[in-house]
Amino acid sequence: QVQLVESGGGLVQPGGSLRLSCVASGRANALNVMGWYRQVTGKERELVARITPGGMTDYADSVKGRFTISRNIAKRTVYLQMNSVNFEDTAVYYCKGVLGTADFWGPGTQVTVSS
Repeated sequence: QVQLVESGGGLVQPGGSLRLSCVASGRANALNVMGWYRQVTGKERELVARITPGGMTDYADSVKGRFTISRNIAKRTVYLQMNSVNFEDTAVYYCKGVLGTADFWGPGTQVTVSS
């Protein structure tokens, strides 16, 4: 089993920056792809960014050039650096880890972009 806990969410102004962190415990060293997803009430959860153990990354078109995902395997942590945020980035952000055929999710952290 794997446990994931996100942190770093909060209120940020348009154009501002925020860094989210996700710490993994349990069988964290066995995790394969890790990623960040977000969900707005009433909408489906969507991929924001993901990263492989080797450091290959993939981003949603809406965040390319603004968000950066990174991973510190030794610290069992994945980060999401969010720059130049806009109102459409407001959502609950979830961390996801893949272990074999199983997906593990954190409880989420709220990000609100407001002036």
